[in-house]
Amino acid sequence: MGKRPLVRRRGRGGMQFRAASTGKLLPAKYPRFQLGEQHEAEVVDIVHETGRDAPLAKVRFETGLFSFVPSVLGTKIGSKFQFGLKSNISPGNVISVQNIPDGTIVCNVEKHFGDGGAIVKSAGTYATVFSHSSEGVTIKLPSGKFTTLNPQNRAMIGVLAGGGVGDRPFMRAGPAWRRKKSKGHKYPIVRGVAQAVYVHPHGGGRHQHVGRGSTVSRNAPPGRKVGSIAARKTGRSRMKERE
Repeated sequence: MGKRPLVRRRGRGGMQFRAASTGKLLPAKYPRFQLGEQHEAEVVDIVHETGRDAPLAKVRFETGLFSFVPSVLGTKIGSKFQFGLKSNISPGNVISVQNIPDGTIVCNVEKHFGDGGAIVKSAGTYATVFSHSSEGVTIKLPSGKFTTLNPQNRAMIGVLAGGGVGDRPFMRAGPAWRRKKSKGHKYPIVRGVAQAVYVHPHGGGRHQHVGRGSTVSRNAPPGRKVGSIAARKTGRSRMKERE
């Protein structure tokens, strides 16, 4: 019999499972300047946004335009940032990757030119400019993988602030729940065998056990597809024991 487990309810997209919308600021992106323009901005405030670990710097340009950009280590109120091809290679400045030397540490990198920064935006992360070639500029991502970008894509020099925010343990369930709620994560995670029989296929019984084989077909209906989906084999391998 098909059930209505929590993962199915979340997939429907109800409001109770979405990330909190209160406390959100403007998108943390670079302004869309022309490639040849040169601008300077001053940090007027450092703020926190709900669901984001890295602090945001509120910057004011000489034209009076305000924008929010992720803060790098060493950012403080009154710091000056440069935006443009002629900017210095110093933390906080935003330059196209074609003008950034190999080995430079960058963050908040544009995936497509003009998107304002889409990758390497987590607290404490950074990417490394690896090489320049005719195909584009190759950077090494925090995951260790490499990607080649358009030379015109912009990046911010430095390491994003807020590193180590995940190292501090949660001593109580309340703060952990609020943190997960702000990011729209699933929490708490309850085992299927601990749930009622009408909620989960593994639920019910006189004690906590699955009650049947936990391997299900790839074509099983959504309310039944839990456990080991289309597993070729289960259990530990005995090849080494035979040797």
